Amino acid sequence: MSKHDSSLSKDQYNLLKSFKKQITNPHSTAIAKQPEPKAQVQQEQEDDFELFQKQMQGVKKMDTSNIAKLEKTSKKKPDAQTLAKRAAATGPMETDQAELSDTQAMLNPVASQATLSYRIATLQHKVFEDLKAGNLRWFEAVDLHGCTVEEARVAVLQIIQMAKDENQNVIKIVHGKGPEAILKTYVNGWLRQHRDVLAFVSAPEKQGGTGAVLVLLKRAEKNPKFKQ
Repeated sequence: MSKHDSSLSKDQYNLLKSFKKQITNPHSTAIAKQPEPKAQVQQEQEDDFELFQKQMQGVKKMDTSNIAKLEKTSKKKPDAQTLAKRAAATGPMETDQAELSDTQAMLNPVASQATLSYRIATLQHKVFEDLKAGNLRWFEAVDLHGCTVEEARVAVLQIIQMAKDENQNVIKIVHGKGPEAILKTYVNGWLRQHRDVLAFVSAPEKQGGTGAVLVLLKRAEKNPKFKQ
């Protein structure tokens, strides 16, 4: 085809010439792809967002007011007065009817800040050290604050029986450390007399310090009165 062919315009002739060059030597020249104008890209994004909004019409946010909130609640210690009222209403819990004399307690008073410590001779030293360090997880605790001596006695017997019924062997008794340490003195005397008590010691500071004792009990299966 001649350069001077009147049927082709100058622009058409140059374009045809460019195509012929690419066919004969495809690696020599490539037609660069022109980037899309910024305005065009922005328009496409706006169109997509508008389409998304149309698709979401009628969709409502889920109501979360009726979803239960899972909150970790700490286990509340039963106080001695609650246990005493429960015993009065339903009858005393069946216990071993241990005779806990007050004489031993009154003959051996303890100071409010004194550290209590007791263990039977056959108890392994490591077990006692774990109890003293607070490494043995206690099953249940009772708070004796504000109760009478008799209410405290009932509570101590009941908390021990509760542990035995559940085949648990560590409890905590919060006796407080008032100026005269009356309840602390009684608890110290009672626990030394109870046949199911292997050891007790004042709790670590973070678990009550000298205002509470951790008590190690015989396992229920080792108790002669335990029945499967």
